Parts: sequence; C-alpha cells; structure tokens
Amino acid sequence: MTEQISEQASGRHFPSLIQSIQFKDDIEYCNIKIPLDRQEIKERLEKEMLLALGDRPQVILWIKRAARFFPHVENILKKYELPLDLKYVPLIESALRPHAGSSKGAVGYWQFLRSTGRRYGLRIDSQVDERRNIFKSTHAACKYLKALEKQFGTYLLALSAYNMGEYGLKKEIEAQNNNNFFSLYLPLQTQRYAFKIISAKLILENQESYGFFLKKSDLYPLFTFDKVNFKSDFQIPISLIAKAADIPFKTIKDYNPELRGYYLDKGAITILIPKGKAKGFKQSFTVHYKNWEKTVKTRFHIVKRGESLIGIAKKYRISFSSLLKLNNLSTKGMIHPGDRLVIE
Repeated sequence: MTEQISEQASGRHFPSLIQSIQFKDDIEYCNIKIPLDRQEIKERLEKEMLLALGDRPQVILWIKRAARFFPHVENILKKYELPLDLKYVPLIESALRPHAGSSKGAVGYWQFLRSTGRRYGLRIDSQVDERRNIFKSTHAACKYLKALEKQFGTYLLALSAYNMGEYGLKKEIEAQNNNNFFSLYLPLQTQRYAFKIISAKLILENQESYGFFLKKSDLYPLFTFDKVNFKSDFQIPISLIAKAADIPFKTIKDYNPELRGYYLDKGAITILIPKGKAKGFKQSFTVHYKNWEKTVKTRFHIVKRGESLIGIAKKYRISFSSLLKLNNLSTKGMIHPGDRLVIE
C-alpha cells in the first residue's frame, strides 16, 4: 500500500492488475505471434502475468539482476544467432541465481540436469559445477536450444522440450498427431512454462507501464571482472588466491560460484576476480605461493608405471580412503604415470 501511495504521489501511474492484462498490441515471442484471439491462450497469459505482477519484490529483483547479467547473456546468444528473447529463460528458471536448485536435481542459472549439462560440455564433479557459471552454462544452453529448435521446428516447442525433455515432447506430438504448440496438451508445468517466460519479457520490456520506475542507480552494476589463469600439477588453496588478490575468500566464491570446496583443482583453470585486481596479481601470488610452500607440510608422490592407489597407500602407511580424500578421487579413480598425488 505504501508503494502504491508513493507512486501516485509522485505523479506516476500505478496500473491496477486488471489494467495490466488488457493487451492492446500484438505480442510476439521469438518472432512467433501469440494468438490472443483464442480465449484459452489469453487466459493462460493473463494467469502468468497476474501471478508475476502479484509478486512485485520478485519482479524488482528480476530487473536489478537483469542489469548485471543480461548484457553477457545477449552477447552469447548473438554468437549462436539465437533470438534475444531467450535471455528470459534463465530469469524464469533461476531468477538469475547461480545456486538455484530443483527437487529433480537441476542446478544453476539455466537449471541443467547433470546428464544434460555434461552432454553439452559442462564440467560437473566434486570440484567444479559449471552449471553455476553464467558464461559456460549459457553457451551450453545455446547449444541445447539450437538443437531443440532444429528438432522440433519452433522455439516455443524447443522451450517445451527444454522443460519436459525432448523424448517426452516427441512422444506427446506423436500420440496427439499435432505439432502446434498452442494446441498441444502437455503436462501442466510445461503448459505454463512458455507463458511465464513471455510474461517476464512483457514486464521487463515495459517496466513503467506495469508500475516499475527504477532509476539506473537502482540497478545492480554490470558484472565486470579480470581473469587470472592457473596451471598446476596439484591443488592450490583458494584462500591463497584470495590473499594474492587482496580480497576475501567469499569474493572468490561469489565471482566463481562453480568452484566447490576450498581448493582449486589441478590442471589448467581460469578464475574471475574483481575488475582491477589482476594488476600485480602474478607477482603477489608468486610471493604468497612460495611462503605457502615453505610452511605447508604436504608431501607428494609422482606416480610410476605399474603403481596402484592401494599400493601407494601401503607404501606411505596411510589408509586407502585418506589417499582418495586428499586427492579428490573416487574408488574408481584412474591414475597415470607422472601424476602427482598428495600424501599428507
């Protein structure tokens, strides 16, 4: 009520919910006209609009977070020659939160299941979950949506497949002998899905018409960063990187939500740090790293041909489970000659 009074007092129009669903112009999504002359279609869109507008705090967060991430998402969509309207998918999927998760195991900005994420090139393991990386997950989503559109012919059907699975949608199309999105009977969640996305587009592209008057200073700033590259034969404490960049450990985790645990995995990896922090980072990291090497009591074993994890554990008189834990390996983990294992 307070918000409504303040908006009216400032001379700005705060539309009623009924006014908000009086669609006067044609509505398109991914160049597909929404047939609002069909009563059932109009009702489905009205429902999602009313539910979205009824949660004004959530819409405000959509608008603020969109300013942080949409420019990056749009750039990637352009590279794949995909409609920019698809940027509203992660808004509905996760409200642009990296750690969002579902009861079915979907995770991240685009809510990938583990199997689908890996199929489209995302690394998902005990050390890294790239579903939480806005850049890598968007690249994966673009590949997936492009493949779905090619398979089903329209982006509305592609989004339905994205929500319910391509095999499920294919089965429904064959059973109903119908591939018209607006006439298909699909699971209720999928029936709502595209209309939620269309509602988000309408609201964010016509914010003031729906009573949202955010100034530029109200928006979250664009996500900017510097990149630093690492290549190591063993794990590096993330806290060491934070010290070298003169930032809190939490900042490293916030800028790189795909990182799990307290160590940077061995191999080549790129880390994002706040803009401007890359200057002098290499020299600072070298100093901190040398000091860490002097004080840490870690011993390493270089794997030789014919050696096994069980044999190495016995050699150093440590338990097999401890050796696995120290090196983030599973019982089925493979080792190769030249690998460096942490012993203690």
